[in-house]
Amino acid sequence: MKKVKYYYNTHTLRYEKLDTPLRVRLLQVIGFIAASIVTGLLIFVIAFQYIDSPKEKFLRQQNDDLKENYSVFIERIKQLELQMDEIENRDNNVYRSIFQSQPIPDSARIKDIEEKKEVKLVQRMGESELVKSIQAQLNNLSMREAYQVKSFDDIANMVKNKEKLLAAIPSIQPISNKNLTRVASGFGYRIDPVYKDRRGHWGLDFTAPMGTPIYATADGRVKDAGFSTGGFGNHVVINHGYGYETLYGHMVRVKARVGEMVKRGEVIGYVGNSGKSTGPHCHYEVHLNNIKVDPIYYFYNDLTPAQFDRILKLAAASNQSFD
Repeated sequence: MKKVKYYYNTHTLRYEKLDTPLRVRLLQVIGFIAASIVTGLLIFVIAFQYIDSPKEKFLRQQNDDLKENYSVFIERIKQLELQMDEIENRDNNVYRSIFQSQPIPDSARIKDIEEKKEVKLVQRMGESELVKSIQAQLNNLSMREAYQVKSFDDIANMVKNKEKLLAAIPSIQPISNKNLTRVASGFGYRIDPVYKDRRGHWGLDFTAPMGTPIYATADGRVKDAGFSTGGFGNHVVINHGYGYETLYGHMVRVKARVGEMVKRGEVIGYVGNSGKSTGPHCHYEVHLNNIKVDPIYYFYNDLTPAQFDRILKLAAASNQSFD
């Protein structure tokens, strides 16, 4: 049963029935609804300001896991970079040294890395700072790894050509010297026989009778053969490859010809006294990558340790050279 409300009318001094107009009722309903909505919004804002939604909880947990995994991942990348540094160091200072190959400078590695377009960037990973950092480090490691693979391929080819390399390294004396009595002047500064002052003598002088055979000390191709006005007279220069060249000077007669392939131990000429020379001898030089080096360290194929020690002392004597 619907309740009827009354009110006391002070003018008529009696209770009268309360009739609420429709407009007032509508305003009351609208006010109630508005108050409910505002109250609900306030509760929603306050609640979600301090209480995470299930989705936010999931995202927050996922973010924490990503940060933890990122720290582990960065540590692993640092370990890989250290290992890559060690590999590059071995490549330059160990593996290539074994095969007498020039180490690869860092500038060449960097230049080659910049030119490698086939190494693609890691994509579809978003643009956050964490991802950008990981992407940059992965790219760097990928490019270094790609270049290192290429370097190891080169070394593998060197291994295949090891026999040719060994045949190309000078390893015997240019004339027969079984008794070790032929070394007259060593490598370094010596008294010049003509000018009588100290000058650089960048080879070894082997004394021998006129016409004594002179041998190629390693396999190679004759680069120069004939008379030289530079002081070596009749001479031969052999390019052995792998950065090695040898020079034989002051011959009485040259047997080798330019462009000819010669083998270690093959006769290329005969001892003489041509050019700037004060007596029959063979002036012998070894060049490695266009640098003149002491030939005394390239006789290991035909000398015992005791013989090498003896010839080393003979070559070190400060005497007068023959040219």
